[in-house]
Amino acid sequence: MAALTLSGLTKRYGGTSQAALHRLDLSIASGSLTALLGPSGSGKTTTMKLIAGLIAPDAGDIRLGGRSIRDLAPERRGVAMVFQNPLLFPHLTVAGNVGFGLRMRGLPADRIASSVALMLSRVRLTGLGDRRPGQLSGGQQQRTALARALILRPDVLLLDEPLSNLDPSLRDEMRQLIRELHSETGITTLVVTHDQTEAVALADHVALLLDGRLAQAGPPETFYQRPATQAVARFFGGVNFIPGTARAGVFDSALGPLRLPAGIAEGAGLLTIRPEALRFGPGPNPLIARVEGVTFLGTQSRIDLLAGGVRLQALTDPDAASDLVRGSDVAVTLPPQALWVLPSAP
Repeated sequence: MAALTLSGLTKRYGGTSQAALHRLDLSIASGSLTALLGPSGSGKTTTMKLIAGLIAPDAGDIRLGGRSIRDLAPERRGVAMVFQNPLLFPHLTVAGNVGFGLRMRGLPADRIASSVALMLSRVRLTGLGDRRPGQLSGGQQQRTALARALILRPDVLLLDEPLSNLDPSLRDEMRQLIRELHSETGITTLVVTHDQTEAVALADHVALLLDGRLAQAGPPETFYQRPATQAVARFFGGVNFIPGTARAGVFDSALGPLRLPAGIAEGAGLLTIRPEALRFGPGPNPLIARVEGVTFLGTQSRIDLLAGGVRLQALTDPDAASDLVRGSDVAVTLPPQALWVLPSAP
């Protein structure tokens, strides 16, 4: 296990005016499972390739266990990377693919065979060692690629969109397997994904990249409860943003005075509350809102509301929404503990 530290990491590709990655500072704790999250073009894969040594940074440093690996060849970094597409050798068996790295290290055949058998068991591929990659399902191919990386016992494991090519049921299975293997091995692991739900379900720590810059890093729940900016809140599904001013524990806006939780900084800002946190019926911070629309979404219903000239959106159980009629008035409450104030600038 080793801590990974990125300092001022910058990368600009030729012919582009904007850096793909701009002065990224990120500390990844030893033995942690971290999700590197962001939309397409945010710098996620660039970051992974820089760590793996597949491309060189224009500025900054990469330190593993306290030593710089920026100028080391990829094979000397102690880093293993599993790509979105498994990239297995089609002419080798599953066992041959998994044991390839050990053969390159010159280990004896009997030791390779025992290590491969153990690793195939760990990734639930026992009995498939003699198959070729073309005889495997997509999930089995991805597990083979994962086993090929883990058998080398790297200091850092990089997974680039490992679940994106799998159907939903296989995605859940693979997510569980990654967490189990991480728990067993304790290898410092960084997973690239564009899916915030996947990042939250998989990782203990999330780093969000937007436009090549680190927007926020921390435990998954902080992105929902305490987003750093409006852009972060929107990426995680935030839709309610009300301008106003916080003063003495109260937020004054077009909705009237609303009681805030303790610890909110004073001054102008944007009040936000997640749509699933709004409540219908009596309670603290009560409002009367007009129902503008009701949309069934399967496990939830979206309620569009208008209160004090402010548009709000709520998510609730479909049964709770069955009595809501467009054009009617409804009592809504904004629980103080669910409120957060963002900087005014997006």
